[in-house]
Amino acid sequence: MKIFNSTQIRELDQYTMQHEPIKCIDLMERAAKAITQAITERYSREVEFVVFAGPGNNGGDALAVARMLAVQDYSVEVYLFNIRENLSDECAINKQRVIDTQKIKKFTEITLNFDPPQLEKKHVVIDGLFGTGLNKPLAGGFASLVKYINHSDVEIVSIDIPSGLMCEDNTYNIRANIIKANLTLTLQQKKLSMLFADNQANLGEVQVLDIQLSDDYIHKTDTQSRILEEQDARALIKQRGDFVNKGDMGTALIVAGSYGMSGAAILATKACMRAGAGKTIVHTPRKNYDIMQISCPEAIVQLDYEEEHFTEHVATEDYDAVAIGPGLSQNENVAIAMISQLRRAGSCPVVIDADAINILGSHRAWMQQIPQNSILTPHPKEFDRLIGKQSNGCYDRFSMAQNLATERHLFIILKGHYSALFLPDGHVIFNPTGNSGMATAGSGDVLTGIITGLLARGYKHGEACVLGMYLHGLAGDLAAKDLGKESLIASDLIQYLPKAFKHLED
Repeated sequence: MKIFNSTQIRELDQYTMQHEPIKCIDLMERAAKAITQAITERYSREVEFVVFAGPGNNGGDALAVARMLAVQDYSVEVYLFNIRENLSDECAINKQRVIDTQKIKKFTEITLNFDPPQLEKKHVVIDGLFGTGLNKPLAGGFASLVKYINHSDVEIVSIDIPSGLMCEDNTYNIRANIIKANLTLTLQQKKLSMLFADNQANLGEVQVLDIQLSDDYIHKTDTQSRILEEQDARALIKQRGDFVNKGDMGTALIVAGSYGMSGAAILATKACMRAGAGKTIVHTPRKNYDIMQISCPEAIVQLDYEEEHFTEHVATEDYDAVAIGPGLSQNENVAIAMISQLRRAGSCPVVIDADAINILGSHRAWMQQIPQNSILTPHPKEFDRLIGKQSNGCYDRFSMAQNLATERHLFIILKGHYSALFLPDGHVIFNPTGNSGMATAGSGDVLTGIITGLLARGYKHGEACVLGMYLHGLAGDLAAKDLGKESLIASDLIQYLPKAFKHLED
């Protein structure tokens, strides 16, 4: 699913109207029908709706929805804000249609002062004040209205986007002046800001409504960001030939674990094997020997010279993929060995995770020595350490990750509910699979192992990242379905990885 910016959203509407063709007022009617259907499927006629409509087309949508609800015998009060006495053409038409229905319980047009209605628990507010065209924080009377609505004991349904929230960058928005919706009924596709963690409190549940905007425009228009779809992941799956051997399936090297942190090495190694690598070799300190042999009998254990830490780089000529970082520790000897390993990676694909990222964060000059096309898998705090400053929210971090990926020609997976893959060409792919049960220690080690196994198996860098993210989240979703989210642990993801593969293969 492509994610259009606010300019492209307007262009998509215009293109649809010109090429379907359809008048703007009729397109608004089509959108309002989809919104009304979603609302009536959720709320009974015992609910009393209070509709707040702004002067633009988002307000026009809200007025049309109010009329359609009233026609279906719902109780509806409408408050239209026309402070500057300058309604959009479509909003003005829908204002008159609301009046003409004569089924609205109460209609009030506000042109100067506003005495807000008493909002009670029986009410559901429909928020149609401002839509995707907003480009600055709300202030004055509208900010006060938003605060009043938010502090009322009511459910709030926002049309397209909560009023006050901008489509992309909300870094310097005023959070108190943004509607906190329980349900957001967004039109055609999600907006970029809906994928960021710091906006979730304003969105509530998000439901995407198809209003049949132009497929032609959607197909031919390039977007900076998109959400991965199952068909995209399924198309990447490689089929095994009947006569292959383990050598054909690739050899992976996992450099992981310090004494006391062998679990990270175990998880990454097992995930790598489950992802299809023909042979997996784990390089780890000597004190991890017994537990690695017992926990991962299918893997080959290669011991470091030191007892408790990784201190010597490994030649990569015989490997098809290398991962470094899980449970590695961050002492200075480890750091020197880590950068030495990266310098000697050659053409072998490299996945950099966990302590390897933290080491780079404390030795930022070493970033220049990371091989191009390396794959980095930081969580937000690790990324902030990597760039050397605290980001101002999710969009700021998004922008910095995008810049780093393009400037250094890297693949960066910024982990989270919607993990984002930043590609060297500037595009961003969000992953839709996964759940909050995966917020547990070791989950990232599993992702590292999956991607490394896919690289060894022969997938290209971008393919391994895309498929790895999707499978990792899908395994978590399948595990949560059987086990619940609360008790999910990282090793469950490995156990359910075969089911995730099978789901895509079938």
